[in-house]
Amino acid sequence: MENYRVLLVDDEEELVETLVERLDYRGFSSKYAVNGQTALQMLQQHKFDIVVIDLKLPGMSGEELLRTIRTAYSHLPVLMMTGHGSSTQGEHEKPEGVYNFLLKPIKISELVTKIQEAIKAYELKQK
Repeated sequence: MENYRVLLVDDEEELVETLVERLDYRGFSSKYAVNGQTALQMLQQHKFDIVVIDLKLPGMSGEELLRTIRTAYSHLPVLMMTGHGSSTQGEHEKPEGVYNFLLKPIKISELVTKIQEAIKAYELKQK
């Protein structure tokens, strides 16, 4: 497995700490931010292969963060996740610029698969 660099953005710190541990255990290099401003600072300081953003964030919303990333880091694939709303993924409208929309609780195997799919899709798009 490739050593993909993943930035997770979610204000539920326990959740993202656990996701980082589980992704790192599977060979990823993961970091997290608990708000949009910190995520943008981390994007300036580190190179990432993908960003996973929670829809509901304090201050800057997940959609606002997405718009900023699409402008400044258009090469980065983005996954969005939410714990709000319905239990069926099809009822959530995927914001433009998002590869996929994931519902919490997220199964780590699903997250790993979606990360790999998104990065490979963006790599093919760049060729």
